[in-house]
Amino acid sequence: MVDTCSRAFHYSHAMGGMNMENRQKEEMKTTTKAVIYARVSTDPDKQEITNQLKPLKEYANALGCEITRVYTDYCSGASSSRPEFQQMLLDATHGRFNTVLVWSLDRFSREGIFQTMAYLKKLQKSNVTLKSLQEGWLDTSEMGELLLAIFSWVARQERLRLSERIKAGLKNPKNVKAKNVGKRGKDKHPRRKSGYLLRWQKEKKK
Repeated sequence: MVDTCSRAFHYSHAMGGMNMENRQKEEMKTTTKAVIYARVSTDPDKQEITNQLKPLKEYANALGCEITRVYTDYCSGASSSRPEFQQMLLDATHGRFNTVLVWSLDRFSREGIFQTMAYLKKLQKSNVTLKSLQEGWLDTSEMGELLLAIFSWVARQERLRLSERIKAGLKNPKNVKAKNVGKRGKDKHPRRKSGYLLRWQKEKKK
């Protein structure tokens, strides 16, 4: 009787140890592998992209994610020809990560509702979730398509308004004059910068 109980105890202990080991292996398999995607419009804005990366890395740590790669682009979010963005989408199809972290939705894409939704559906098809630091509600693992479509539209409208402001500024004669004209000469007539310099050099030789 004692031997039977002893064998049962050791068997139960051994099985418990195996179950613990299996749980640990499962936890390792289910560790959230995340990537960061950051974007700025032009190359000189490198400081701005650094300002995105630091908070995003802290965000990843808070979520318990393991960062496997950082993708960065220096071009407009209205363009689909973003090399790092396209590489990220390709890597997603190969199952190299399961979460994408971005600063905000407009950093991810400004191509409008349909194209942004196409990207999100492509990620979802690969079991990849998109999370935004600035928009805490943005979590494609829990959100319906309607809300995503609304905010994609908002991002596109923001880009259109910016474009309209730039065009309006170029049409303003004051802005054109300020762009083309340099300092005034001694006779108070407007001079281009190069012309003013040449006149000063000629007077100096006299």
